[in-house]
Amino acid sequence: MLVLGIESTAHTFGVAIVRMQAAEQPQVLANVRRTYTTTSGGLIPAKLSEHHMNVFSSVLSDALVQAGASVPDVGLVAYSRSPGIGHALRIGAGVARSLALRHSIPLVGVNHCVAHLEVGRVLSGRDDVSLLYASGANTQVLAREGGAYRVFGETLDLGVGNFLDTVARLLGLGFPGGPQLEELAKQYSGPLIELPYSVKGMDVSFSGMQTAVKRLIESGASAQGIAFSVQETVFAMLVEVSERALAHTGKECLVLGGGVACNARLQEMCRLMCVDRGVEFFAPPNEFLVDNGAMIALLGARVFAQSGGVAVSKAGIDPYERVEQC
Repeated sequence: MLVLGIESTAHTFGVAIVRMQAAEQPQVLANVRRTYTTTSGGLIPAKLSEHHMNVFSSVLSDALVQAGASVPDVGLVAYSRSPGIGHALRIGAGVARSLALRHSIPLVGVNHCVAHLEVGRVLSGRDDVSLLYASGANTQVLAREGGAYRVFGETLDLGVGNFLDTVARLLGLGFPGGPQLEELAKQYSGPLIELPYSVKGMDVSFSGMQTAVKRLIESGASAQGIAFSVQETVFAMLVEVSERALAHTGKECLVLGGGVACNARLQEMCRLMCVDRGVEFFAPPNEFLVDNGAMIALLGARVFAQSGGVAVSKAGIDPYERVEQC
């Protein structure tokens, strides 16, 4: 069966075509995405909605061409129902409903956060994993435990990606800011600048560090030194709560998910921690770490097999749905 997955929770509009094969690894035939960016400033919801409206047709067309398929060949349409920015979610849901209605294709909506866990689970070949999910609005350690998806640790204020984007904006950089901070950090060879390190049990907080960064910028500290020190401190916090979650759950594999997880330094720190603990570590290729349609398709196929589809009239969005509600 071919599954068409539509991702539109935030800055990315993505469409993937995945072939689900009985007793075999799913085959990703196409995984096309377009991302909203700026040269300065942050993400503006109205502009984001306009971006998705402008690109969805070409993204869908490109994905079908790459897969060598047409819409009538598709056996299931899956879309990101939650959580996310309402302006963005509505575009993806609207496209999904239109395709399902026009071509009489079953439809299913899925949780974006769980989709990051699912793509890591499938690609790693391990059923029982713990996920460090580090993206713009979300910072969580997730796992499936006791027959349900659970959050074992998370941010108490800002998502790590949003925090990094804020730091980049304060430094006069564009959106997304994380990759630009990563490049700045590589240029620094000085000492670590001490920043607030806020881990509370299995949760993290970034607001105190954000205030400290503002003061550093005002004092004339170098952008490279700030980028390096922010990365080292933030990633150490994420590694600490991930290790604590592994110890608590007894999982033997840590999987990364989310756009921030593309950062090579975060991957290195997680890998070293896993080696020390004697557990496996898996970071999917970047195209599956960032927001993408393939992860929506994979989770959609699983949800459809377990509980069937949803009527087009009831295929809505829920910007605030939590993992525990799935």
